[in-house]
Amino acid sequence: MPTLVATQFTCATRLQSGSLERPSRLATAFRMAQNLPSARKDSKILLLIGAFKLFKAGLLLALGLGALRLLHRDVAEQLEHWISETRVDPHNRYLHAAIAKLGLLDDRKLKEIGFGSFFYATLLLIEGAGLCLRKRWAEFFTIGMTASLLPLEVYELWRHVTPIRAALLIVNLAIVAYLVAMLRRERHADQAQNDSDSSHTVP
Repeated sequence: MPTLVATQFTCATRLQSGSLERPSRLATAFRMAQNLPSARKDSKILLLIGAFKLFKAGLLLALGLGALRLLHRDVAEQLEHWISETRVDPHNRYLHAAIAKLGLLDDRKLKEIGFGSFFYATLLLIEGAGLCLRKRWAEFFTIGMTASLLPLEVYELWRHVTPIRAALLIVNLAIVAYLVAMLRRERHADQAQNDSDSSHTVP
């Protein structure tokens, strides 16, 4: 008789556990289906941000290589040669002003520009590749790196306002704000998932 009672109790416990686990699994699957559109959107935007970072890295690599190629040369003369080859308007006053400024660069400054560009390009490559691969660490890394340069960008914009500087500042502010908001959404979703799983756990 005690054995029969124990068996009935065990069966009842298993049925109760199954009846609770089944809705929990269905609810989890339903929440995952609801989050799919948001996850897909986040993935597309992360790819876009990653591509933007990789594009900037490519520009900086080109700048660094160009600076190192000008070592031990007459910078102004070399720039005029490049301009004539690319058929850019040689009478452009902005171009003449740029040549005049760049012509003052010595080898020490060119090395600083070159290696500084390579260093920053490496960081951008890490950010871009990590974001394209949808790595969580890349999101934190990008927030930290981008936010750390915002004061410098604001100062440069305040010193001399240009459309390019203003656009870059707006884009970087938007990137930081979006990544912070996305990480908060993911954290809240993970917390809600853990709370739901713990509430449906049967001892």
